Amino acid sequence: MVNVVSPVSRVVGDGRRWRERRVRVQVVSALVAAASMVAVAGCGTTEPAPTVTATATTTPDAQMSKSAPPEPEVTPVWPLTGRETSKDTDRPVVSVKVENSASARPQSGLEDADVVWETIVEFDVSRLIAVFHSRYGRDVGPIRSVRPMDPTVVAPLGGALVYSGGQSGILKLARGMSTVTTIDENNASGSMWRARGRYAPHNLYGDTTKMAGLVGKKYASEPKEQFAFAPDAASATAVTQGRRSNGASLVMSSLSAPSWTWNSDDKTFMRFEGGSAHVSATAGQLSAVNVVVIEAKHIDSGFNAQNNAPVPDYVLTGTGKATVWSHGHVVRGTWHKKKKSSALVLRTTDGDELLLAPGNTWVELLPQGKGTVTVK
Repeated sequence: MVNVVSPVSRVVGDGRRWRERRVRVQVVSALVAAASMVAVAGCGTTEPAPTVTATATTTPDAQMSKSAPPEPEVTPVWPLTGRETSKDTDRPVVSVKVENSASARPQSGLEDADVVWETIVEFDVSRLIAVFHSRYGRDVGPIRSVRPMDPTVVAPLGGALVYSGGQSGILKLARGMSTVTTIDENNASGSMWRARGRYAPHNLYGDTTKMAGLVGKKYASEPKEQFAFAPDAASATAVTQGRRSNGASLVMSSLSAPSWTWNSDDKTFMRFEGGSAHVSATAGQLSAVNVVVIEAKHIDSGFNAQNNAPVPDYVLTGTGKATVWSHGHVVRGTWHKKKKSSALVLRTTDGDELLLAPGNTWVELLPQGKGTVTVK
């Protein structure tokens, strides 16, 4: 018996994506019972065997036929992490706008997010979009207001975009998405609360399990795959085509300088804010299996915040430079996004699909020409 192991990707009939990571096709060598055809041959007798004349007839059952190979064994994976699962993946994404100012830290629930996007908003402050699908956080926050770049990030995901509120013009952008519903403090139906021990506006928290239950059927399907994943960490493109790296140091703005350091014991990159460990109130220091730095134009959105401060936006359509860290390695590449509702695609400098290691991902939206990234 020979086991042939072959990683395959396919789409099954109900439209869900399943990655066949371990397909075992048994190749069985069936022996023909020759003894039944020569039953008396060589049994020690010298008498000739009687001659039997038979009329040959042909029937479909008598014809030799090859049996169809067995159906490959398929293993479902979470579309936003590439990790195998025995659970049903057909459930909605919940994307939450989380504050990242010094007053907001330590946040809660970020460790449960499949993907976290870090953006720069007005006053050079960092703000996060935490995307939950494979795990729902029950205590996520502090939740803050929506910004112009949020619809472009979450539109391909479906599900819900969660925020505290926002300017009327920006709210119109968010509510105008055809693929995503919105949840704020006014329609949260008990899924948000103001936490004791914190002062406003840094005290709004939410339960993404309850929020997922508020997502209507139109938006409740599982998301399409946003990034491509290798079957294992050793097969990630950063490992197979890149070089070893201890992490990354970024300057995203005058007030935001995150960094990542490879932890060979945990096989993850540990996150730091301004030289100090970035910790979660619910799980210790934050970490990521993959770190993706996207360089994109950082422009004036036309909206203003307090004191007429311009509210920025990102140009996240077209293409640009990308740097990807996975499994203690780094590789240069490019990002591509056809339109706002399209998934962001990562490619190598040769144009091939860039594969991440299975696991969670942090995406750093680095303002092009303003921010810097240094490979450790």
